[in-house]
Amino acid sequence: MNTSPILLEVFKNRLSSIAEEMGVTLQRTSFSPNIKERRDYSCAVFDARGNLVAQAAHIPVHLGSMPLSVKAALEIPMDEGDMVMLNDPFRGGTHLPDITLVAPVFVDGESPRFYVANRAHHADVGGMSAGSMPLSTSIFQEGIIIPPTKLVEKGKVDNKVLSFILANVRTPQEREGDFSAQIMANTTGIRRLQELAALHRLDKVSFYCTELMAYTERITRETIRAIPNGTYSFRDFMEDDGIEPSPVPIEVTLTIEGDRAILDFTASSAQVRGSINSVYAITLSAVLYTFRCLMEEDVPVNAGLLKPIEVVTLEGSIVEATFPAAVAGGNVETSQRIVDVVLGALASALPDKIPAASQGTMNNLAMGGFHPSTGRPFAYYETLGGGTGAWAKGPGVSSVHSHMTNTLNTPIEALEYTYPLMVTRYSLRKGSGGKGLHPGGEGLIREMEALTEMEVTVLSERRKIPPYGLMGGEPGSTGKNLILRRDGAVMEMPGKFHGRLEPGDRIRIETPGGGGWGKVQEAPP
Repeated sequence: MNTSPILLEVFKNRLSSIAEEMGVTLQRTSFSPNIKERRDYSCAVFDARGNLVAQAAHIPVHLGSMPLSVKAALEIPMDEGDMVMLNDPFRGGTHLPDITLVAPVFVDGESPRFYVANRAHHADVGGMSAGSMPLSTSIFQEGIIIPPTKLVEKGKVDNKVLSFILANVRTPQEREGDFSAQIMANTTGIRRLQELAALHRLDKVSFYCTELMAYTERITRETIRAIPNGTYSFRDFMEDDGIEPSPVPIEVTLTIEGDRAILDFTASSAQVRGSINSVYAITLSAVLYTFRCLMEEDVPVNAGLLKPIEVVTLEGSIVEATFPAAVAGGNVETSQRIVDVVLGALASALPDKIPAASQGTMNNLAMGGFHPSTGRPFAYYETLGGGTGAWAKGPGVSSVHSHMTNTLNTPIEALEYTYPLMVTRYSLRKGSGGKGLHPGGEGLIREMEALTEMEVTVLSERRKIPPYGLMGGEPGSTGKNLILRRDGAVMEMPGKFHGRLEPGDRIRIETPGGGGWGKVQEAPP
């Protein structure tokens, strides 16, 4: 079968639109603000071998990791109407709150022709603190671990499995609603793929899935070929692991050889006690995301990205943690630093294309307790935007999510409606962007008052080491975490902490600004 450029574009958009529609279904039928409002989820389409064919423009940290979860799910034979769930970070997951649901797509015959999958961040999956983002030293403290397990069999939910999971979380009604939304998202994807195969014939759809992966591989190789051959290194630090105060180095040596890129992280730190350990799937996702950002073409996101890129890590390191390491923060914080070091290395090769460091953290905020009006437990989780780095053609963007997160901030109305919290301040953090010929973007300030007793956990970075500037630009401002007690006391908290709030206490998160690019030009005398 000859490849038609027109049909290649048609199938690129048809397949990605299926993943997008899955996402809309998941968002609109979910229960939790974390999914409905923040859109902390990803949806994707895979071929019969579990290779990524199309992913919607959802969460970048899921880019390289969800395919590994799908291949782990394929170890369990699936019949029509079955769906397998898992969240194990050591089998392609990211951290325990991210639960993946995989479903086969049957078109004809007895074997699946495609798979669909979605991954959603559940606001609580148990563990030692509300929101399941604790200052942990073992994965067993972070929540319930789900190996590949059938949640749906022959079209019916296995209530024994579901009941077991719901008995281990703080907010079972919300979790059950979000599981139902994930099931409906996959059902939507199955139906749309079957319709596509009926319209265009199965062999043609399969052919263009393969061609799309080859197309992405070609563009990736051309992108790498445009980078000057050579070896480039960069080193940055995680400030601490939440347990020990020492900084944790992450270092990459990037080698460009023609149309291939080799990224060696073996000089990075060994895995640590705290929860900032990254599993290999996260490191791979961060690398693929960075190279995807270099492409100016509207390239489909699929397995073709992997072919020209080699990622070298050591087992038992901060970038390839091994069981039973704590990993809750690795997905959200260490992934950001991996992007920073890869961009830092690329800046030596492409100084006019690479931006200064963005805020470099997701500012994870988790809170939980019992709702005073209903007596039911609640668990709130959010990440907060900040400044992005400036680059050769302009300033950074203010108060947005960047790099490995692509979520939204929870609207004040939705937050106050759902939780016993009152937002007392929400604004730009003026002056936080790094100065330069082009300044970095500004961070934001989010301040909330507790209306009942609750626990709070914060996992954040760039509170000591600022986001770097480039080409003479100044670094962005570091962030701050403050607890404002109702008696007037002001407590500046570390980047990672767990504590309690009483009614009337407030928590204020001031997020970092982005780094500046280029030296500030002095006015002529």
